[in-house]
Amino acid sequence: MTGKARDDLKGRVLRLADLVDYQTGTVASRMVVNNPAGSITIFSFDQGEGVSEHTAPFDSVVTILDGEAGVWIGGTTHAMTAGQTIVVPANVPHVFSATTPFKMALVMIRG
Repeated sequence: MTGKARDDLKGRVLRLADLVDYQTGTVASRMVVNNPAGSITIFSFDQGEGVSEHTAPFDSVVTILDGEAGVWIGGTTHAMTAGQTIVVPANVPHVFSATTPFKMALVMIRG
């Protein structure tokens, strides 16, 4: 999404889960905010899809918007459902895995 398309979201009432559609057999995303201070990205995961183990240099906040997911953080797995939020600590390995098709909002603040 271009900066212009993101600007078109400003000042509007949004339902975050509606900003990205499910796509068969894949993970899709839509960046809502992206600037030097941080980003907000909405993801959709088809059932069985996920994001492999990785780390991020900053804390992030993940909110499940729809469906169910397994969220593994530093050796502990959390079964999460719509409406739940978890803080993923900086530099700690983590994984997201779709138990059912699910959508999440990822908020990362740099600094």
